[in-house]
Amino acid sequence: MTSPPVQAPHGTTPPPPPPRRGRAAVVVAVVVAVTVPVLIALVGAVALWWTGRTDTVGAVDFDRPLRVPTLAPATVEDGTRVFDLTMQTGRTDLTGRGEVETWGVDGAHLAPTLRVQRGERVRVDVRNDLPETSTLHWHGLHVPAASDGGPHRLIGPGRSWSPSWLVDQPAASGWYHPHAHGSTADHVRRGVYGMFLVDDPASAPPGLPDDYGVDDVPVMVQDVTLAGDGSIERGSGFLDVTGPLGDQLLVNGTVGPFLDVTTEAVRLRLLNASAARVYDFVLDDGRPMDLVATDGGLLPAPVRTGSVMLSPGERAEVVVRVEEGERVVLRSRPPDLGVAGIMVRMSGAGDRFDVLELRAADRLEPRPRTPTALAREPDVDLEDATVTRTFDLADGNQINGARMDMSRVDEVAETGTTEEWVVRNQDGMPHNFHLHGTSFVVAELAGSPPPPHLAGWKDTVLLPPGAAARLGVRHDAQPDPDAPFLYHCHLLAHHDQGMMGQLVVVEPGGEPGDVHDASHEAGATGTAGSSEADEAASLFPGATSHPDH
Repeated sequence: MTSPPVQAPHGTTPPPPPPRRGRAAVVVAVVVAVTVPVLIALVGAVALWWTGRTDTVGAVDFDRPLRVPTLAPATVEDGTRVFDLTMQTGRTDLTGRGEVETWGVDGAHLAPTLRVQRGERVRVDVRNDLPETSTLHWHGLHVPAASDGGPHRLIGPGRSWSPSWLVDQPAASGWYHPHAHGSTADHVRRGVYGMFLVDDPASAPPGLPDDYGVDDVPVMVQDVTLAGDGSIERGSGFLDVTGPLGDQLLVNGTVGPFLDVTTEAVRLRLLNASAARVYDFVLDDGRPMDLVATDGGLLPAPVRTGSVMLSPGERAEVVVRVEEGERVVLRSRPPDLGVAGIMVRMSGAGDRFDVLELRAADRLEPRPRTPTALAREPDVDLEDATVTRTFDLADGNQINGARMDMSRVDEVAETGTTEEWVVRNQDGMPHNFHLHGTSFVVAELAGSPPPPHLAGWKDTVLLPPGAAARLGVRHDAQPDPDAPFLYHCHLLAHHDQGMMGQLVVVEPGGEPGDVHDASHEAGATGTAGSSEADEAASLFPGATSHPDH
């Protein structure tokens, strides 16, 4: 039986019915209940990230011998030294947790060292067995534009490319790595890079260590983030505005490396192979090093210094002296990048790392002191400059207000001329500046004469926020109106995003030709090998299968 409704007494107002919670209110309540904890966790994570530092000092076991890349073999054909390289995939045990997929050249991870002499003709036959289109660029090498290996020289999967050139530059520590537009950072991080050394016996100062792998050792430093299975993580976090910053170092692909030193002095050829991180190398006991060379070769005289700061792509050669039986650690201290606030965290300016332990033998072979004179002063005088060019790095990874367009020629220079380039960092983050195909001198940095460690030939220079550099650029490349050189920020994420421009070198009074945009052919053709020269010429104007300039 249903009870009758309760009637309110006569003359009174009945009480209101209990409130009904509509579906919209329920949804809001659920969203709030779910979102608030997530937001709290997100804010906490951002706060932890902001205030956190990466610090491995004292935490590295140094339990693996430093891997020293092998010297690539070569043959001689009609007076030309020929290297045969294959970009490939493989599997490598980086951490002791088992093998993971990696990329390399002539091996599963990293690349062999190429070594050539000034005055000889060189050809490099490159085959791409990677699953993606890529390139190989000869960073720091003075090569013809058609042989430079930038994004116009794509090599599709299963295809080949054979650049050649006459080696005509001072002795230097160069390197080589992919340079396909948009994927450079990813391909380098997977392991496709190696050293490219130029020797000049006619001008080599006596007394410098030069026994490769014994007292003359490449030290390629790259930061990565390793997943739980030991694989290299790809991509960047949403706060990595300067590019991906890893919390683990690979030194020549080695985690926690040590180097057995058997001589009183050892020459370390330092390369910053990272995508974004800047290192400030020191020795843990504060002892000085003799800086003998930078990007483009030997300095006029050694610089006794306690630290060497390198941004991505930069190189330096230092001579370290050790005593019998001792151990000394190469370390990276927090670099002074001219940043503050959250940018300290975003740029890695507060991080420090233990890099490499040097273990001196109980008995050391003697080595002479570092020579006091090394090389001639660079012969570039800005009073001879015929042109002054200005490059502003700003506005969301743009140069002079524009992003990279592979069909656009941004600058045209005449061969045989000297120019003044003024490069200004107008961003609130660090950038650096790299020029292909030649070297330059730093005439002024941040309004002051360059410090002694920038007294030699350079091809990459670090620019803190608000800083400007005056560079003396000598254009000696063989003119080629159809093949561009590049200039760009070498923080790899930045130039993948378009912080790059194109320079064509022409005869005096010449005009640029047709700069071909090869990006739409990615993954399809690439530049061809010798059996497909006609196809290559049609795809890439101005190029041949074996450029011979």
